Amino acid sequence: MRRVAEKDRVKTEQDHSKHHEERDFVNQSRNEVGALHCMSGSNYGSKMKRIKVLSHPGFTVVGLMLLATLPFGASIKQTVPRVKLNYKELLQAGSVSVFLGPSDGLHSHSLLLDEERGRLLLGARDNIYLLDPDNLARAPRKINWPAPKDRVEMCKLAGKNANLECANFVRVLHNYNRTHVYGCGTGSFHPTCAFIEITGRREDGVFQLLSSTVESGRLKCPFDPLQPFTSVLTDQYLYAGTSSDFLGKDTTFTRSLGPPPDQHYIRTDMSEEYWINEARFISAHPIADTYNPDDDKIYFFFREVSWEGNDKSILSRVARVCKNDVGGLRSLTNKWTTFLKARLICSIPGPDGVDTHFDELQDIFMLPTRDDKNPKVYAVFTTSSSIFRGSAVCVYSMADIRAVFNGPYAHKEGPDHRWVEYEGRIPYPRPGTCPSKTYDPRIKTTKDFPDEVVSFIRFHPLMHHSVTPLTGRPVFTRVRVDYTLTQIVVDRVLAEDGQYEVMFLGTDAGSILKVVSITQENWSTEEVVLEELQVFQVPTPILSMEMSSKQQQLYVGSSEGLAQVSLSRCHLYGQACAECCLARDPYCAWDGNTCSQYVHASKRRARRQDIKHGDPASQCWDTKDSLVGGRVEERVLYGVQSNSTFLECIPKSQQAQIRWYIQRRGSERREE
Repeated sequence: MRRVAEKDRVKTEQDHSKHHEERDFVNQSRNEVGALHCMSGSNYGSKMKRIKVLSHPGFTVVGLMLLATLPFGASIKQTVPRVKLNYKELLQAGSVSVFLGPSDGLHSHSLLLDEERGRLLLGARDNIYLLDPDNLARAPRKINWPAPKDRVEMCKLAGKNANLECANFVRVLHNYNRTHVYGCGTGSFHPTCAFIEITGRREDGVFQLLSSTVESGRLKCPFDPLQPFTSVLTDQYLYAGTSSDFLGKDTTFTRSLGPPPDQHYIRTDMSEEYWINEARFISAHPIADTYNPDDDKIYFFFREVSWEGNDKSILSRVARVCKNDVGGLRSLTNKWTTFLKARLICSIPGPDGVDTHFDELQDIFMLPTRDDKNPKVYAVFTTSSSIFRGSAVCVYSMADIRAVFNGPYAHKEGPDHRWVEYEGRIPYPRPGTCPSKTYDPRIKTTKDFPDEVVSFIRFHPLMHHSVTPLTGRPVFTRVRVDYTLTQIVVDRVLAEDGQYEVMFLGTDAGSILKVVSITQENWSTEEVVLEELQVFQVPTPILSMEMSSKQQQLYVGSSEGLAQVSLSRCHLYGQACAECCLARDPYCAWDGNTCSQYVHASKRRARRQDIKHGDPASQCWDTKDSLVGGRVEERVLYGVQSNSTFLECIPKSQQAQIRWYIQRRGSERREE
């Protein structure tokens, strides 16, 4: 007899999606087996089914090993969600509200959630919507902002798609001050920007686009609505990573706007491919490096085409510029003089030192900490290979990123050479340093930099060392599945046994994964997939996500519409304390009667929860009987000699383990 224990940790072939177990009975003596036991559940609170099989000659157990293999021989374990809900089930649970917009699709491209003023702005095709963040079902207000008809016709003549490209897709929405928002749209491949006035109540206040402020959006907004792009507005300056031409080949990171009279552009040097080459920008963030405001920087993340000799690859980068950079005097005029970049690595270590790399950055989320200068950086990556498809989430510290920027520079002799560590003399002040009177009174602005500093940074923008994740590997991976990860937001949740960081991950299949990564005593991490939610009736890629911890809501945008999803659905985990505890959801706890939302410092007693271990034996008083196998469901099946008999054992949870035991006639002993 052979034994197979099947662990329901990953969704494999469709034929096994219901976790059925089949057992064949052949080639053993008649009536040797008295009963088979199927144990389903976790290690705690397991339920058992006793299945008697009569009139058979014996059996051989046939099972399926569930492993996710990676290139180069590496392998990883993947967990399945404890709860999986489709769109209809989410509606029935009262957990989702959807704003669909026009009948031909909303095409949501930008979200601006302003919790202080209680408003949610949605940038879509030819329209800007003002929504109620508490209830998307309430009628929104709308500004119609179409592209000029002649621009639409020119776009069509250029061979672009009339529905998906030849319109004004609003991709920039930023608070400029308390009464105005700055917005930009693609303008049917002719980017345009303007100010939007918003005052008073959402229902009847002022909500209008100021036509007198309409201006060119070049270097502020992409031409192509489908091209990855990022922007951030701080101190009245707009920083944007975008393309500057119709074809999208010339990619650049720029600064524009600003208080008068300082309203000229600063951008990356397009003449040097060492700087940025065919980039796809992901996000940008203003972050203070020290307590001196002169050291404040803009950190931005992107992926780009990189050449090492004749080898072409796509690599992910983190770069930074000083906020007070005004360009050079004689060289790099109106160009960044403090631009530096470094590689971001997200990989799984493999045997013989060969790693599996996830090289294509898809999204970034900055999780604030008590120190504003040191947020945690969550990043979503995908693989570049067309053969091996996978996604991963890596976490980085700002301290590690700064250490790389303070380390050695990379050097390249020529286009056909490889990058090596620069070992020559480094000019003063150190290239990439922000000008500051406290640092050097002689250098008040970047125009005061010596020529050798400007020349050095022009040809040495890349750092030699790469930024590696905090744990040395991803905190979450998905490989060989029918989707890739596209978006991420993270919530820090205070539970009974500590703080946990819950990830909400959007996919190109229109689903949301809710995941918590748990650090164990040996500093290893355990990934727990709590939920998989299909938030739209028609599955479409997730394009944007915003989260309100205050309202406990997630806002999800796609071409289909905008969905508002509750962060938790505790009652769906089950009706028993053990089921609630086994879920390991930081948002949920057992209150003595139901599995309900956990509120820290609540006056309600007996709030039972164990996120780190998921052990109901230590939390629930009603699990004693189940732990000793007191609840047994018995079935009698009749088999045909020398033939197969199908035995079914369906666990209640997708995360449950299935074990089969044999109990021979006349014996109380069970063998696995």
